[in-house]
Amino acid sequence: MTLAGRWLVAVLLVSCPFVVEMWLGRGWLRILDFALLSVLLALGLNIVVGYAGLLDLGFIAFFGVGAYVYALLGSPQFGWHWPLWLVLPLGAMVAASFGVALGWPTLGLRGDYLAIVTMGFGEIIRIFLNNLNAPVNITNGPQGITLIDPLHLGHWSFSRAHTILGWQVSSLTGTYFLFLGFVLAAVLLSGRLEHSRIGRAWMAIREDELAAASMGLDTRRLKLLAFAMGACFGGVSGGLFAGFQGFVSPESFTLQESVMILCMVVLGGMGNLRGVVVGALLLALLPELLRPVGHWQVRWLGQVWLDPAALRLFLFGVALVILMRWRPEGLFPSRARAREWHRP
Repeated sequence: MTLAGRWLVAVLLVSCPFVVEMWLGRGWLRILDFALLSVLLALGLNIVVGYAGLLDLGFIAFFGVGAYVYALLGSPQFGWHWPLWLVLPLGAMVAASFGVALGWPTLGLRGDYLAIVTMGFGEIIRIFLNNLNAPVNITNGPQGITLIDPLHLGHWSFSRAHTILGWQVSSLTGTYFLFLGFVLAAVLLSGRLEHSRIGRAWMAIREDELAAASMGLDTRRLKLLAFAMGACFGGVSGGLFAGFQGFVSPESFTLQESVMILCMVVLGGMGNLRGVVVGALLLALLPELLRPVGHWQVRWLGQVWLDPAALRLFLFGVALVILMRWRPEGLFPSRARAREWHRP
């Protein structure tokens, strides 16, 4: 990207929350904040799926682990109120340990078998959180944890509006810039990893694990590192989600959410940072853009064939099928992946 293009992107990112809040309202700004969390999650899954080629259908479990670490250490549940700068790294470390716990017994699995095991792992974590309320109540079970401390750095709380240089900055705008900072840091870190020796080793494993092992690469250690790094991203995103939402429950970490994050990576373009970011934003915002059709009904022979909720999901699925049929390699694939799909 040219220098002028970078300045243009910077101006758009800075002005985006103010324009959205002014023209579309606070509701859309809140949706944009959640979309940035989706981008952070997709970047983490891209390390596992896009770089290392490990199909993970339980990635949302790391998101849940990070969210519950923040909730337990920053709520009246145990009476602890730890600062953000301490809880987020701890949540990332705990999520990384869960990533290693997932990766260790699955090192010999590939393809569909790995997908099934990781899917089961995600469901185990959700059920575990759902039932960890007896005999000792830790997670409050299906009722979830409420009254979670809002995101704050020192005396700066992201749950309140602030005045900076005479300009009123709302809480949602401040949260947007906080999430944007984490996303930019994740993009920078992912880019450095992609072009490092570790990144090239991951890609060698993705293309042919047997050939990579024959060249002397420690595939076991590298695969565990991919699971741990991706889980770190998920843990940080989960902590930010808990502080922003103020409430967590196991229903937020279902298999459907894992599949949606995987769709973001695949649709955008596996292994390409620009594609992953675009895919995450597109799939996070597309359901909301289709929300107006929620008032429609499809009738046939006097009966309701598709109710408003089903029609919205139906159109969302059709849009995904059309996009994947049009560009099966993703909207912005890497050069190598594009060549694979369009060989003469």
